[in-house]
Amino acid sequence: MAEKINQTSQVLLHYSLMLTDGTVIESNFGEDPLEINMLDSQLPEGMQLALIGLRANDEQSLTLTPEQCFGFRDEDNIHTMPLSDFSDDLSPEIGVTFNFGTPDGDDLPGTVRAITNDGVQVDFNHPLAGLPLIFTVKILEINNTHSYGQDN
Repeated sequence: MAEKINQTSQVLLHYSLMLTDGTVIESNFGEDPLEINMLDSQLPEGMQLALIGLRANDEQSLTLTPEQCFGFRDEDNIHTMPLSDFSDDLSPEIGVTFNFGTPDGDDLPGTVRAITNDGVQVDFNHPLAGLPLIFTVKILEINNTHSYGQDN
């Protein structure tokens, strides 16, 4: 019997992510496939769960809710920052996304929503937060034998 994807599988796949109006956000169909390890995948949990149980050559298209993807928008993730936080080389413009350093040393993307005399309003919500998304996958290969040295 063909292997099924589980929580420790290595998976080679093609995928697309689109809005419910058909606008494609991201796709690797027609390009190199993506290889993911289910243990440390960067995919949102709902997308990862949609892969569990699929086999090589399976194709699936699902509409996922905001909670299954990037969550809902949170107004507490919108902050006004002083203009002085932006360098002369990178002056803020509405709609532009910047990476801001966190105290932990990570980068956090934020999108400029407004510019006033008081500062720059930056939205740190994921750009796809609050949106249902259509997740389409085609599974190319599954390896359940050597995921992080575990035998499955």
